[in-house]
Amino acid sequence: MAILGRRNLLTIVREARPGLYLDGGERGEILLPTRYIPEGAVPGQTIEVFVHRDSEDRLVATTEKPLAEVGDFALLRVLSTRASLGAFLDWGLSKDLLLPRGEQNSAIREGDLVVVRILVDERSDRIVASARLNRWLNDSPARYHPEQAVKIFITGESPLGYNAIVENTHWGLLYHAEVPTPLNPGDRLTAYVRTRRDDGKIDLSLDKAGYVRVKPLSENILDKLRAAGGSLPFHDKSTPAEIRDAFGVSKKAFKQAVGALYRQRKVSFDPTGIRLLS
Repeated sequence: MAILGRRNLLTIVREARPGLYLDGGERGEILLPTRYIPEGAVPGQTIEVFVHRDSEDRLVATTEKPLAEVGDFALLRVLSTRASLGAFLDWGLSKDLLLPRGEQNSAIREGDLVVVRILVDERSDRIVASARLNRWLNDSPARYHPEQAVKIFITGESPLGYNAIVENTHWGLLYHAEVPTPLNPGDRLTAYVRTRRDDGKIDLSLDKAGYVRVKPLSENILDKLRAAGGSLPFHDKSTPAEIRDAFGVSKKAFKQAVGALYRQRKVSFDPTGIRLLS
């Protein structure tokens, strides 16, 4: 059966003047309008389409790709507002996405960027957005284990750090000390679980912790030292951004790895950086 608000692989049943009709299973035939028909598409073939509703609430298909699907969180721009209905968002389709007034948690104006979850309203069977994020996230203890890699979505900044949605299920926090360069709402990253809190939230890091992180990073630093002729211009005054650009890790992780190499008598320090010891 065709799933509303998601991309589907559907079979072309027949061709008609308005376009191609696709087999939507229990939802019946679904029209793919002529302007969206890819070249060479004929009855009997299977085609990937996104299923949504048109301005008259009829099920339709499109080969356009939305910026987000049902179940996703996304940062979308407000195109217009109507006091009686809510705000209309640009989600990459010719028909805009409604953010109902009751699903807003603050005043919204045209041009704003807002973090929302895409869902199907149970009463109307229409695709809508919700900015009330807490109702869609789990506050029970997460089952992720420490140092597990997770996909995160940045929603905004707080005094402690950056708030993030972890794997579409839980709130997470990246502390400022763990982030070498500024992040923006809408950024999607891979992070690592540091701790799981009783309130369901997760403390995150952009680097693996402990020996798991230090050993491969130490080997990477040694390789770069050898390739550079035995010295690298990185020291305490190097910026976190410079460290991240060169090694792909935070300055904290870099200092831990270099410290381990120093204790192993493999490197030394001078005012210009670090040197490889023979």
